[in-house]
Amino acid sequence: MIIDPKNGIAGLLFGMQTQQVESILGAPDRQYRDEDENIIYLYSAHKLRLTFYADEAFRLGYAITSNKQATLLGHTVIGKPLDEILEVLPFKSWEREDFDSVTNHFNESNWLTLQSEYGEVIRVEIGAMIDEVTDAFLWRFKV
Repeated sequence: MIIDPKNGIAGLLFGMQTQQVESILGAPDRQYRDEDENIIYLYSAHKLRLTFYADEAFRLGYAITSNKQATLLGHTVIGKPLDEILEVLPFKSWEREDFDSVTNHFNESNWLTLQSEYGEVIRVEIGAMIDEVTDAFLWRFKV
């Protein structure tokens, strides 16, 4: 599974709607709506959570994975020491936030979060980019 900063994950592009995602991954194992009425798809075998934004015509805008085969710029990340991953990635600007035993490292220029616990990456979150001027999403998939 490839995590493609600014573009998507697992062959999916930000901006796809549920039917395009299902044509690639099949039906989700579980689906529900969150408190904002966004549609959430869970794919257990892929350890993948996808969010389709209600206020954006249910386009794919956010993904979370804890898949051990996930690669980011050619590097497997899940289960690896956080310091090792931060060192090999070309992104040098990270905002750090601590929650109990979990630490988030967020890179705004790629809308990418590496979540670690006990110094080891446990999940990766990636979101669609937003144009700074128009404040609109930069959809990679054109509907």
